[in-house]
Amino acid sequence: MKNKSKTHFENLKWLYPNMGIKRYFMLAVFGIFLVSWGFAVMSFGEMLGFLESYFRDLIYQLTGKQAASVVPAGIIICLAGLTLIYIGFKRMLKSIIVTLLPGNEEKIVDVMFSRSRLKRGPKIVVVGGGTGLSVLLKGLKEYTSNLTAIVTVADDGGSSGRLRRELGILPPGDVRSCLVALAEKEEIMEDLFSYRFDSGAFAGHSMGNLFLAGMAGRFGDFQKGIEQVGKVFALRGEVYPSTLSQITLEAYFEDGRSINGETAIRSTPGKIKQLKVTPQNCKPLPEALKAVEEADLVVLGPGSLYTSVLPNLLIGGLKDKIASVKAPCVYVCNIMTERGETDNFTVTEHLEVIIEHGGIGLVDAVLAAKEDIPPEVRERYQREGAEAVTGDSKSVENLGVQYYESSFYTGGEVVRHNPERLAKELLRLQFRLKPVKERIAMVDSYLLNRKINTL
Repeated sequence: MKNKSKTHFENLKWLYPNMGIKRYFMLAVFGIFLVSWGFAVMSFGEMLGFLESYFRDLIYQLTGKQAASVVPAGIIICLAGLTLIYIGFKRMLKSIIVTLLPGNEEKIVDVMFSRSRLKRGPKIVVVGGGTGLSVLLKGLKEYTSNLTAIVTVADDGGSSGRLRRELGILPPGDVRSCLVALAEKEEIMEDLFSYRFDSGAFAGHSMGNLFLAGMAGRFGDFQKGIEQVGKVFALRGEVYPSTLSQITLEAYFEDGRSINGETAIRSTPGKIKQLKVTPQNCKPLPEALKAVEEADLVVLGPGSLYTSVLPNLLIGGLKDKIASVKAPCVYVCNIMTERGETDNFTVTEHLEVIIEHGGIGLVDAVLAAKEDIPPEVRERYQREGAEAVTGDSKSVENLGVQYYESSFYTGGEVVRHNPERLAKELLRLQFRLKPVKERIAMVDSYLLNRKINTL
């Protein structure tokens, strides 16, 4: 009984004065009354006593003829009622919107339509870390809000590494980049989260990393902190660390050396033979596994092969789940090699490393880049020890994986995937890799939605 009384009391708050709601609500109610009255007039041919006589006299004065029926009056009353309903509800909604979203009242319809469209988009899981993952998310969020990012937590350098050592939390850097990429107001969140302190105790730390550290401390769990950030900034998707365990990368080189730690591995030259994580019994989040199970498409990369993509596949249970689901898994290969990690690597060599660590049958298709890079940009990369990754469809297909390529570079000093081009190409691949029956169902659904939107 107490709960019911409380609910009734909460509902009465809508009647508080100066909210700009009651007057327009009553106007809409009066409009509904007029519409009902108008239908009654048209149905029974009667108005309310003196009003009928007044209407007939008015028609006679205007036309010189006696009105045969009051149906025209019923139509007029209905139209007047509909007008009042429209004005009443429109003004009432505007009063609410102006209060909750000041300055955005003219955009609310566009926002509602956009969110509705994005909710119908495909369910896509992206796995990786670093800049490449955030670039991919920026493109995909324009086509679907059913996005899940599974992010590596092996970083041990910079601000993330310091927070990891000092506070015992998971490194927040790559997670922060993904949260920014998925935000609706990306520019605002980018300005806030990417600000770095240049002096004092916080020198070198970004605001975003500190914010995530604070949220993790407040809610007692790194993932719960991420979830709260998602609620505040209206993200178009979910972000999960690949594990909640504090993991360390171990690289074993062909010359017999072994190096621990992501930062040390990045800066150590030589060809890596095998990558491991400790502890080896770390587990993925159940929510991440569920997202993979429900996905329409799983994407690996783009990103550093050994320090962004592979660490996720070494988490017990995650690679097995990716290999077992029906959703196709596409590996997006980097455009350029990385000094110390993938020197002189081709697309096939990238794929071979993933198969060695993730198993046969994990990847269904490779999406490679075929670029015409300006000579001056290519020369600068060569001076830094990097070059364009070359692809060969035959050698990739010999590994049982389909090969696709496209152009993603749109100019500039930094050669990286254009978010929009990459997103479009992945959506095309998702369609191509589906069985024929599922393709037909997707086309039918698209045509139906398009028909509904044009009505």
